[in-house]
Amino acid sequence: MSAGRDPAVSFAGFRFRRLRDQPMLRELLRETRLHPADFVLPLFVEEGQGRPHELPGLPGVVRHSEASLPDALGQAWERGVRAVLLFGVSRRRDPQGRDSLDADGLMARMIRAARAARPEMLVISDNCFCEYTDHGHCGVWDGQRLDNDRTLENLGRQVLVAADAGVGMVAPSGMIDGQVAWLRRVLDDGGHAQLPILSYSSKFTSALYGPFRDAVDSHFKGHRLDHQLEPANAREAVAESLEDEAQGADMLMVKPAGMYLDVVAQLRQLSRRPLAVFQVSGEYAMIRAAAAARVAQERELVLESLLACKRAGADLLISYYAMEAIAWLEGSG
Repeated sequence: MSAGRDPAVSFAGFRFRRLRDQPMLRELLRETRLHPADFVLPLFVEEGQGRPHELPGLPGVVRHSEASLPDALGQAWERGVRAVLLFGVSRRRDPQGRDSLDADGLMARMIRAARAARPEMLVISDNCFCEYTDHGHCGVWDGQRLDNDRTLENLGRQVLVAADAGVGMVAPSGMIDGQVAWLRRVLDDGGHAQLPILSYSSKFTSALYGPFRDAVDSHFKGHRLDHQLEPANAREAVAESLEDEAQGADMLMVKPAGMYLDVVAQLRQLSRRPLAVFQVSGEYAMIRAAAAARVAQERELVLESLLACKRAGADLLISYYAMEAIAWLEGSG
């Protein structure tokens, strides 16, 4: 720029900074907001009457027992959580995951206990078999691969058990072809036409699930590449979710969250169904590690990561940070 020239005339009259100058103006113009009602808290429930204990791979997260679950729900409710996603940790595992098919098994018991403890809370059941089978796979395993249609039969039985126990929403997580259409038919025929399905509709084969597998003691031999999504395939991920929508899913999900926000954004443009994301165990663990190493402020990093999910188009945020995030948003944490 030549000496003596006025910088004010070197660009157009509009200045973006005018709308950022005052705190209240920034607040009024904020495009995306987090709200306490956005959150779902995952909870691990172990069979038995023991005390809750912290999970080494998930600092700050505990595995509850059946005995401690009511207190955990009460604390979550008092801190603003209105929905929970329950994962059972069975001690009676077999190749079929029969404990989850039993009306008196762990899955049914923890749903009934949750509903009795907090009738107002939305209770969502994770419907899969990896927490209930001795081989750790998501259904009927033939030693080489998952048997899709035999798994569907068992999944229908499992979901009916959850529905009869009083669950508020079922969430099939195995990425089994045809699972939404099959479960919708099973639920409707079983007198549960009003029960919604939250489908894990775009679930990737991710390196971020390690702490979760430790949390539910679900380690397995082999792989899940034949039924979970390849991380490189965004178009296929969107197609999976749209297929589940066509089959009758009431809500869709992208899992994990942070590394797949491009999929969330694409799906938001193509679907009008409510859309959830799952900020998974590995994402939680990385944030905790960054905070422990003092390379980032935990509060700011958590809220920014969750805000990014909302900005991409998510309606529902499933996060182990749910209680902390709500406290920060309400100014009480």
